[in-house]
Amino acid sequence: MTATWPLLSLVTFLPLVGALFILMIRGDAEVEARNAKAVALWTSLITFALSLLIWVNFDYTTADFQMVEKVDWMPEWGLSYHMGVDGISMFFVLLSTLLTPICVLASWESVKDRVKEYMIAFLVLETFMVGMFCALDIVLFYIFFEGVLIPMFLIIGVWGGPRRVYAAFKFFLYTLLGSVLMLLAILAMAWQANSTDIPTLLTTTFPTAVQYWLWLAFFASFAVKVPMWPVHTWLPDAHVEAPTAGSVILAGVLLKMGGYGFIRFSVPMMPEASDFFTPFVFTLSVVAVIYTSLVALAQQDMKKLIAYSSVAHMGFVTMGVFTVTQQGMEGAIFQMLSHGIVSAALFLCVGVVYDRLHTREIERYGGLVNTMPKYAIVFMVFTLASVGLPGTAGFVGEFLTLLGAFQVNTWVALLAASGMVLGAAYMLWLYRRIVFGVITKDDVRAMKDMNVREIAIFAPLVVLTLWMGIYPATFLDVMAVSVENLIGNYQTALDAATGGVTTALK
Repeated sequence: MTATWPLLSLVTFLPLVGALFILMIRGDAEVEARNAKAVALWTSLITFALSLLIWVNFDYTTADFQMVEKVDWMPEWGLSYHMGVDGISMFFVLLSTLLTPICVLASWESVKDRVKEYMIAFLVLETFMVGMFCALDIVLFYIFFEGVLIPMFLIIGVWGGPRRVYAAFKFFLYTLLGSVLMLLAILAMAWQANSTDIPTLLTTTFPTAVQYWLWLAFFASFAVKVPMWPVHTWLPDAHVEAPTAGSVILAGVLLKMGGYGFIRFSVPMMPEASDFFTPFVFTLSVVAVIYTSLVALAQQDMKKLIAYSSVAHMGFVTMGVFTVTQQGMEGAIFQMLSHGIVSAALFLCVGVVYDRLHTREIERYGGLVNTMPKYAIVFMVFTLASVGLPGTAGFVGEFLTLLGAFQVNTWVALLAASGMVLGAAYMLWLYRRIVFGVITKDDVRAMKDMNVREIAIFAPLVVLTLWMGIYPATFLDVMAVSVENLIGNYQTALDAATGGVTTALK
């Protein structure tokens, strides 16, 4: 379906217009900061409202890309500005546009220095995130994919904690290294298929020997972004040093770029290689789920604990993707969306108490239910969602990925399921230490409960967490046809390569 008006381009580039307006703001520091925050908030809210039209106009019954926009960009190189969404990418666009105004609101009082530049960085980041999920040209995808690094690097490096420069460089170098290999793979694919168009590449059959090398090159980039064990070590550092809003975007959207890459490129474009490397991915996923859950149990810093829990939760995603079953794949996408909301909310919960006490050490708190009852309720909702309590968003994704894994390999499903038990252990331990008990410190006793701005930040996230848990069909129905089409094409390609008999060892 071709767009009659460029809705995707509007949603993608409207934040840049807001950033330009902020650039032109003049006045003393206080006026500049106030106006920059107002422009950033209104721009991101209008962008979110426009992005909802994508959902409203979306046709659930087709696996084709919709609202397609295509303009020749560099015809001599075969490059085009090609945008579109399907059931797999649509919700990631909405997730990006939802979290941006929440990040602006979360930074309203905590960011005091260089407010203009901070708001510009978030709006530019939003453009890159939305553009990456909408891109239907692989070079355009790569530009947006790498562009995300620049504003995120600045957000961590300029507005982060005491070790922000170390964390920012570690984040940048880890992610850039893998992406260089992906660029080489993109050039090889474009040369082989004589096109950079993603729908064309999806129907191109690459030689088996070439697929292995392409798959490894893409894996180098996406595994770091997820992040998978053992290339996850940049994430705890980046989260600890990033400002609260930086952690929200990092956990909410940036970690999803790797999982989205596996679903959009690795599995459909390199089916034989994906089939061959599935045991390898399962092994890394199970190690990530169990190992990082155990590491989370040992943490004394709230942000580090939630960062390690993110690696464990994303282990379910990579496991679900490579089951290449309807339940596993849908579960992986749903898990990414639910984790994007729940993990972002948990980092916002840390930000609320950090703004009051300026420490993230778990042992400094205790008894907050006595002075901050509203906060205790909100924190409880997201803690239970992270644990995977039925009726919350966290349960559906984990259950479906385990169901998909069980169909393929019962041992993988059994070992991954232990991560749910460990997840309950570290999250409930965190909640008990912070919220319950007797208040023994005067500064904790003086902490005020959440104000109107903070309640406004959490309200949509609480509603979404419960909505996704109670009625997941709203989201699963949208992705079902696209996932079914992907799996069908994958099996057809495998059958063609093996003479009609799939002999995968999974």
